[in-house]
Amino acid sequence: MRRTPLMDQLGLTLPVIAAPMGGVTGGWLAAAVSEAGGLGIVGAGYGDLDWVRRELDEVVRRTTRPWGVGFITWSLARRPEVLDLALAYRPAVVMFSFGDPAPFVDRAHARGALVFCQVQTVAMAREAVAAGADVVVAQGTEAGGHGARRATLPLVPAVVDAVAPHPVVAAGGIADGRTLAAALVLGAQAAVVGTRLYASAEALAHPRLKQRLVEVSGDMTERTRIFDIVRGLNWPAPFTGRAVTNAFWRRWHERPEALAAAREAVAPAFEQAQAAGDPEEGLLWAGEGVDLVRAVEPAAVIVRRMAAEAEAVLAALAAPGDGGTPSA
Repeated sequence: MRRTPLMDQLGLTLPVIAAPMGGVTGGWLAAAVSEAGGLGIVGAGYGDLDWVRRELDEVVRRTTRPWGVGFITWSLARRPEVLDLALAYRPAVVMFSFGDPAPFVDRAHARGALVFCQVQTVAMAREAVAAGADVVVAQGTEAGGHGARRATLPLVPAVVDAVAPHPVVAAGGIADGRTLAAALVLGAQAAVVGTRLYASAEALAHPRLKQRLVEVSGDMTERTRIFDIVRGLNWPAPFTGRAVTNAFWRRWHERPEALAAAREAVAPAFEQAQAAGDPEEGLLWAGEGVDLVRAVEPAAVIVRRMAAEAEAVLAALAAPGDGGTPSA
């Protein structure tokens, strides 16, 4: 695989980064991606100390290669002790998303971590660099889970230009070798992969939900607030979550105020459905790239195939030919 400066800086052999999906990217998945040559990032989610401790114990047990930990920044502001816990494990990377990273950047740097900041606009990218970010993750609206409005294709090169010479990583809709190659052509030095790795053997998700990702298409995903409302999470603007539409979504997506009023009555059944992996009455975050998820496989198989396909696409584009379109 051709190399980028960020890959050299982190000692990676693949330009693939596991998205820090809260409750899904645990230590096993992060370690599997790192062992395959990419960078695994444990998703610390909303800062459950016991969960974070358990999963960081797992990642350091399973790999000696670079790995990272990612935080929902607005939530971290309420539980700063979880950052201290994570930094004690000496991650190579700390990733901050969805909030002001400025109060936390110096603490991460002091422990030798490279700071990634995920952004959704060019203005946010400039703010992240001003706050001390080493790497900017430009996330398009195609991404599963929380994000904003701008699409990956135009956002990534705009951020690359805005923050040069800082490295940029692309996120949102990247699920195979073609989309990884596209991210690199746009100027990104690696890509964050979420939905495709949700459907991996090592992901901490219910098997029914993993299988559902194989069955659905990107046409069946929507950005919504209802899953935050039912969970009692007051996500700040402009962030909404992209999820697979289901019976719960159809019942409430046009009535968010009614859901908020009925939350105490509705939440117990939702939580039971989620624990059971019920794809119709629970929650399944997924991005528009879910069309490219065709099987639940080991993470190493997924990321190595993506990199090999991307290399083949880039080689075909560089080779003299008849002008045809290469395929993965």
